[in-house]
Amino acid sequence: MRAVLWLILDLIVMASKCLRRGGKSQLIAELLLVRQQLVTLRRKRRKAPALTPLDRVVFAVSSLFIGTKRLPRLSITVAHSTLLGFHRALVNRKYSKLFSSQGRRKPGPKGPDPLLIQLIVEIKTKNPRYGCPRISLLVSKLLGQEIHEQTVRRILRKHYLRPPAGSGPSWLNAIGNAKDVLWSMDLFCCESISLQTHWVMVVMDHFTREIIGVAVSAGSLEGDSICRMFTASRGRTTRKPRHLSTDHDPLFNFHRWRANLRVLEIDEIKTVPEIPWSHPFIERAIGTIRRELLDEIFFWGERDLQSKLDQYVIYYNEARVHSSIYGNAPQGLSGTSQLGLINIRNYAWKTYCGDRFSIPIAV
Repeated sequence: MRAVLWLILDLIVMASKCLRRGGKSQLIAELLLVRQQLVTLRRKRRKAPALTPLDRVVFAVSSLFIGTKRLPRLSITVAHSTLLGFHRALVNRKYSKLFSSQGRRKPGPKGPDPLLIQLIVEIKTKNPRYGCPRISLLVSKLLGQEIHEQTVRRILRKHYLRPPAGSGPSWLNAIGNAKDVLWSMDLFCCESISLQTHWVMVVMDHFTREIIGVAVSAGSLEGDSICRMFTASRGRTTRKPRHLSTDHDPLFNFHRWRANLRVLEIDEIKTVPEIPWSHPFIERAIGTIRRELLDEIFFWGERDLQSKLDQYVIYYNEARVHSSIYGNAPQGLSGTSQLGLINIRNYAWKTYCGDRFSIPIAV
């Protein structure tokens, strides 16, 4: 019995000595490394020897007990860089097994519902220009529960394959605190496919962010053209504002334009010169129209451009969610929005602007 105990003690001492780097463990590792290299040399191979998984394991484990200065001297068949590569791979494998969450069950939530993931990915796929905040607002309005934008960002980072800009409130907020009290208006120009300049007038309600209408005119503008475009942008509606916010563009200084406002009993309010923050919503709407529509399409003439802008206005007012009004569509503030709660297990898609935008709707 005593002999067996001494034998176990000797084995423990020998194993502890072998596990330490240097000394006997290094000698054993060097012999094992050289022997395994000689075994690989005996295999028939015209160029480089064929390494089996067992060879790679032996080389990697042996290199753990050998100093980096000794490795070049022991590299008979396998290069020094290859041995270091085996060692580095083994270390990486060790730490990946220690700290990886794969293969281990963790308590707590199991992540978003697969149907929610599918819905978010489909919205991003059909609307590539939508960002995480806008998608989170849209999904929150559709499902009736808050979906944080960080959740959307994590889902898109993992499941979505991506295909190959003032701050602060405007001083006009103190005036436009109700519907049809304050409208904002501005002009911008764009070029047709034949390089003809077209002017576009955009009129927006400051409170609801609803685009009242757009009007197009080709060529240069004057007082009569401004009045005609303003009347056309209002369409058939009888609504009119008490105040109209415009910038200091010389086009708004025509006598005919000022007389038209007096007849309509509309007070004109000028923004602060050279400060876009004093005219924020209309400037942002124009930028949105450029980015989402005009920068991606061609148009032939005045009628073609007017038709495409009218379709975009329907999408902008009915289905496009806005962060400035807490994820609502502009018409949602008046109770006529097309957005409603959907069943995540059964829904359909409604397209706008010729399939350029797609929004989930209830079946």
